[in-house]
Amino acid sequence: MIVKRVSGTLLSIGVSLALVLGAWIAFIEYFSINPMVIRSPRDVWTYLFTAEEAGAHRSVVWDGLRVTLADAGAGMVAGLVAAAVVAMLFVLSRTVEQAFLPVAMIVRSVPLIAMTPVLTLVFGRELLGTTVIVGIVVFFPALVTLVFGLRSASPQAADLVRAYGGSTWTTLRKVMIPSALPSFFTAARISAPGAIIGALLAEWLATGKGIGYRMLQDVSTFESDDLWSSVVAITLASLVIYSAIGVVEAFVLARYGPAPARR
Repeated sequence: MIVKRVSGTLLSIGVSLALVLGAWIAFIEYFSINPMVIRSPRDVWTYLFTAEEAGAHRSVVWDGLRVTLADAGAGMVAGLVAAAVVAMLFVLSRTVEQAFLPVAMIVRSVPLIAMTPVLTLVFGRELLGTTVIVGIVVFFPALVTLVFGLRSASPQAADLVRAYGGSTWTTLRKVMIPSALPSFFTAARISAPGAIIGALLAEWLATGKGIGYRMLQDVSTFESDDLWSSVVAITLASLVIYSAIGVVEAFVLARYGPAPARR
């Protein structure tokens, strides 16, 4: 099952790359867009690998991408952990859910781009501020997915644990959490691209670091080669992270997941 999942993941990466490249080339050819506005895959390849200063170009793109991935990773972990804790509280206590959910919905309804300046003033422009911004992007969709996963646990299995004297915490640990593992990884896959987008937003509006801020500079200075190389780097990073989570999911569910996931 694990080998099949890894093979399927690698195949999906190849298919996704082919579709993106095809759509990119077709878009350029169909609309006849000025090369100053959009670069082709060949232009990006030349800029990063065959140009005279390709090594320096790759170094610049990688330095910015590394900062962005660190920002996105910290925020994604924080958002997923917070969502998991709140989801368990919701499942254990309807009172907590009724008290917290309206507040969560109000916060979620405010556009993040409007909240970013306020969050920056409160938490600063360093890693903490970026983590909060990205964590908010990750938190809400992950919370909904995890609550659904915890509540989808088998009622018969939960009743069995209680019949043998198990506490609510034991039921949560032995029945609900294993049943929610597929939902957790679904939330992680959904959150990965969103975390990167949140990190880019924080870099554009707050920190002035990372590949997000460099892309903003490239737009201002018409550095199209560097801009599109950064876009390609971010897209590939999102695809690789999404696929890597799928591989980890196959290993974890094969060992700890509910029975259907182990087949």
